[in-house]
Amino acid sequence: MLRRLLPLVALLAPAAPGAAQPPSRMPADAPARYHPMPPLRVQADQMQEWVAARLDRVLPALMEEYDVDMWILSMREYGEDPVFWSIVSPTTFAARRRSIYLFTRREDGTVERLALGGTSQGGLFETYRSPRPAPTGEQAELWGDEQWRLLNEIVTDRDPSNIVLNIDDTWAFADGLGAGEPEALEAALGERYLERVRREPRLATDYIATRVPEMMPRYREVMETVHAIISEAFSNSVITPGETTTEDVVWWLRQKVNDLGMTAWFQPSVSVQRAGDVPTAGEVVIERGDLLWTDFGVVAQRLSTDTQHLGYVLREGETEVPAGLRACMRASNRMQEIQLEEMTPGRTGNEALRAAQRRMAAEGIEGTLYSHPIGDHGHGAGPLIGRWDAQEGVPGRGDAVIRPSTWYSIELQATVPIPEWDGRTASCRQEEEAYLDENGDRHWVLRRQEVFHLVW
Repeated sequence: MLRRLLPLVALLAPAAPGAAQPPSRMPADAPARYHPMPPLRVQADQMQEWVAARLDRVLPALMEEYDVDMWILSMREYGEDPVFWSIVSPTTFAARRRSIYLFTRREDGTVERLALGGTSQGGLFETYRSPRPAPTGEQAELWGDEQWRLLNEIVTDRDPSNIVLNIDDTWAFADGLGAGEPEALEAALGERYLERVRREPRLATDYIATRVPEMMPRYREVMETVHAIISEAFSNSVITPGETTTEDVVWWLRQKVNDLGMTAWFQPSVSVQRAGDVPTAGEVVIERGDLLWTDFGVVAQRLSTDTQHLGYVLREGETEVPAGLRACMRASNRMQEIQLEEMTPGRTGNEALRAAQRRMAAEGIEGTLYSHPIGDHGHGAGPLIGRWDAQEGVPGRGDAVIRPSTWYSIELQATVPIPEWDGRTASCRQEEEAYLDENGDRHWVLRRQEVFHLVW
């Protein structure tokens, strides 16, 4: 497996000299800073470069690795294939009527990229339009049978030995054909080429999962902004003990994200634990002595984050977090280290899970692991490493292989008895983004939380 990954690793190296994805140098005790998003036009130019890099470097390597001659994506407006958002320009917001994309591997290893419908995506695809003149005098768009006839002509001319279509019952990322779409597509291919159709879900999932190094500088800035947002949310700037509710903080987070020009991909969660109890009925007023927790994810420039941090509300007279809670965070920090160390390229998610669990047991750590890939989607393409509600492994999704040049949310919780809570347990739930560089070495995208956010 590692030998098969080497060509992809080489192709992912950026044009610029030096280390492609160096680890973060942010000191552990430095306050996180806000990084304003650049103007939309600047963002779009940068995102266009990312799409081009993935199409130029990642896709040819994967088609060679999985011996794919032709890959066809077909979708209609508002019924987009999950791959769509990883191959189109940032100025494209939906498929156009019916959009068909053909990728054909050439003898020299490059990939021909054709679009039957829609635009060239800023020059990334060669486009075809209808020979029919529109009433305005321009060429009309492909529509109906003429689109399918052209598809058949192109496939016949290229004469691929195999054709991959996105149909899969395990991976949503590789199951982009709606119920009616494969019927029309298969009819257009005809019996001769229908016999050459095969399913290769790894092509779609690994393409979506693979990160190019050029993405990391912006992603790291977004991550630092996320840390800064949480730090402010879990401070006296937002929380007044005995008055502020958990829902108040939730909506402060949502508003802050909006004001910064980003979006949230899920409604944030904010909850408290106090002396072993977790109040959940309606809005909970935050009190002194509460252990705070948030689960918070943003999207910026089509890059998703997913972060869980812990805070503490000091009691009157307290100047630091109780020792028992500090021990709880140390346990979850240790689980983070173990999980990241066991994510060896070539292993499956289930294998990494079992290896980490064995080390936890040997060290006497009680907790659960449920890490997931992240990137173009919050719960991204790639192997799952446990689930919060199932620690025996994940059939299918957990059997995928961990690869270099991918990003992960290291998500977990440590269960620790707290002496200050009369021995009742706390669940220290943390989540931080990490990445595997081109060589498979593991790093935190920014840094992990090792100190509680404080409200006093």
